[in-house]
Amino acid sequence: QEGKHGVGGSATLFYMVHCGKALYNNLLWRNWSAGALSKMVIIGNSFKGMEERLLSRILERDYSYIAKVLKGTEEVALPTHPRYLDTFNDTSVHWFPIQKLKELSPEVWTFVEEPTYEDCDDVEIIRKEDGADGRSPA
Repeated sequence: QEGKHGVGGSATLFYMVHCGKALYNNLLWRNWSAGALSKMVIIGNSFKGMEERLLSRILERDYSYIAKVLKGTEEVALPTHPRYLDTFNDTSVHWFPIQKLKELSPEVWTFVEEPTYEDCDDVEIIRKEDGADGRSPA
């Protein structure tokens, strides 16, 4: 489902270590309301790290839901292991406190168009149409 899983009204933990930005963006889009986001916890790549590494115009154009929710996110980095510094060095726990989400501007919640990634050069997921036969592209 390309990361498009809904919380369905229940508290849900998403373990998404080393997933591409599009999967996080799709997950946020599917749950784009203060009520749903406040029920989510994500263990995965640091949103702050994404913000620091991407040009703001690219983040806002290609991964708009990540960009819009940054101010409504609490994030704590997991401790790094000295033996695996280059593997799990960017893993964080993310949650979305309802009070922080309610402080976001109302305009943030009005645009809920499904992400397409048409102009994105580095989509890090295998799209349904790319792997229609169930195999990864060579």
